[in-house]
Order: sequence, then C-alpha cells, then structure tokens
Amino acid sequence: MNQARTVVRHAPGKLYVAGEYAVVEPGNRAVLVAVDRHVTVAVTAVERPGVVIASDLLPRPEHYTFDGGRLGGGAGGVPHVVAAIETVAALLADRGLEVPGLEVSVTSTLHEAGTKYGLGSSGAVTVAAVAAVAAACGLDLGAAQRLRLALLASARIDAGGSGGDLAASTYGGWIAYRAPDRAFVADLARRRGVQAALEADWPGLQVRRLPAPRALSLHVGWSGSPASTTSLVAALHRKAWRGTPSHQKFLAASADFVTAAIDALEAGDDGSLLEQIRRSRQELARLDDEVGLGIFTPALTALCDAAESAGGAAKPSGAGGGDCGIALLDVGAAHHLAHVHQRWAAAGVLPLPVAAAPEGNRP
Repeated sequence: MNQARTVVRHAPGKLYVAGEYAVVEPGNRAVLVAVDRHVTVAVTAVERPGVVIASDLLPRPEHYTFDGGRLGGGAGGVPHVVAAIETVAALLADRGLEVPGLEVSVTSTLHEAGTKYGLGSSGAVTVAAVAAVAAACGLDLGAAQRLRLALLASARIDAGGSGGDLAASTYGGWIAYRAPDRAFVADLARRRGVQAALEADWPGLQVRRLPAPRALSLHVGWSGSPASTTSLVAALHRKAWRGTPSHQKFLAASADFVTAAIDALEAGDDGSLLEQIRRSRQELARLDDEVGLGIFTPALTALCDAAESAGGAAKPSGAGGGDCGIALLDVGAAHHLAHVHQRWAAAGVLPLPVAAAPEGNRP
C-alpha cells in the first residue's frame, strides 16, 4: 500500500421522484434521480494510527482512535463518515487485514454555508466515504458491494431508512429501487460478520437503471426550511395508522403509480409519467390529511400548484415537511418556467440550479 497516496471519491445527491414513505417497507419500490451536486471524500493512508476527519461542516478536524472495532474520541460531528469507516474496518478485519491510519477530508456542494437543501447529503457522504476508505485500504469493490456496505453503515445510525438515497448516490442517473429487509441484513452482519453479509442473499434488494424522460426537464425548488427525514419517518412509524386498511391502501396505491412511472420512463411516455407524479402528490396529500405528519407546507403546496398551472407536475421530494419539491415541465416551455419561478419566488421558494446527474459515480 502506498501510504502517501490520496484517494478521492465523489457521490451525487438524490431526489425522490415517486414512492417515498412506502419504500421504507421492504418489498416496495421507489423511483429516484441522482443530482449534479456531490459530496467529495479524500482519504490518505498514513503511518501513524488513528483517524482524522476534516469536513467543511466542522469548525476543526476531529481525531478518533479504534477501540474494539469502533471509533471513539471524536466530537461526533460526522457520524455517517465514522459509520462508513467502521464498516469498512470490519470488512478488513474479516479478511485478516489491518486498518491503516487515515486522514479523511469531506467537502460538499449539497449545502451552502451549512444550509442543507434535502438533497441526500447523509446518503451521499456515506457512499463516498465507503468508496474512498475502501480504495485507500486496497479493496477493489464493485457498485453492488459498495451499496451493501453503505447500507450496513447507515443501519448503524438509523435502521429505519430505506437506503434509496444510498442507491441513487451509488449508481447515479434515474433508478428504480427496492429496499432489502434491513433488520435481517444488519443482524446477519452482527452475527456472521460483514464479509459474510456481503456474500449472502439480501431479500428484496433491487436496483434497476431507468432512462431519463424524453422531453421533460427536472426543476427543483427549496422550500426555505430544512426538514428531518428521520424524524418524519419515525413519527409515521409511531402512528396507529400503520397496519390499518388505510395503510394498506397507501402501499397498494404507491406500488401502482411507481410501477406505472417505471413503465412510462422505459416507454418514453412523458404524459403518463406526469400523471404518475400527480398521483404521487395526491396520495402523499391523503397520507398527510389522515396522519397529520405535516408533509405539505404552504411553500411546498405553492411549489406544486405553480407547476400544475404551467401544465407540468410536481410534488414534495422525500419526506416533505420542508426541504425540496420537484417539478417536471416540458423542455420547450421556457415562458412557462419563468412563470413558475415567479410564483415560487412569491411563495418564498428558491429555485435551485440542480439537474439530473448522469449514470455512474465518477471514479
């Protein structure tokens, strides 16, 4: 191993196109798109022991040391990076290899001046950190293995997440994603080790590349307020709504319009795709009305209404409650876009200069 070599890896952020909330349940699919803003992680293997992590979100670098396979001693300001390093270290240990000293640097264009826009920064930094640390330690891993490691790392922090953000950050482009049984695989890794978990069958896990829409452009608006996906999903899990006929209706409706959206993308049927985005918005609104999560804020509702008035389709992306909404509009309707942006500005919605990222994260 060349101790002085620095390895750099990038991972894009993501947006949910359809299927959020339902995809948290194993076996349910969602459509996501990676965006052209990235997290970059640079890792240098060094001779001195321990791990030093610097981030553009931290006032100063944090210093960690390994103790029983876990990193301790730091201030805890970069939990997803720590979890990624611990997971790769566990894989190295299973293979009889030692973890070198590591210097890790994290930068991101998924936030500005510390303000996060809900573009999946936690997932992107996990994916980029797994890839960079693994490469710096001499591991040659394919995309499927990196995704599994990222899922295991993420489960150390929040076992309730679907992992859709991790899949989009790993593969780029437009994807259909179905979550594995995360409790099963996390338990498998605890009992048999990370190496055995990588080699095992993961029930339910599926990632499928999709073509981009033919003549629709993706537009993103930030609501002006950040939201916690973890808190919103956890709140839904605590509700008595789960397991009710209404819950089953929501899952069935989501499965139907997600399947239809996948079919529309693969057939190049932009009109059908717009209809599925509208159905997704309607079903999220029904969920919000019944459960009272606060998915739709006034800004997100205004964002959606403005796109609809211009002949497009829009919805909150992800858990809602703030963060971003997406709109799909005809690529030839520049005057419509100007009208949409005017209405967004009046509602306090900030258009973000974000576009879909191409397939494949950069080496």
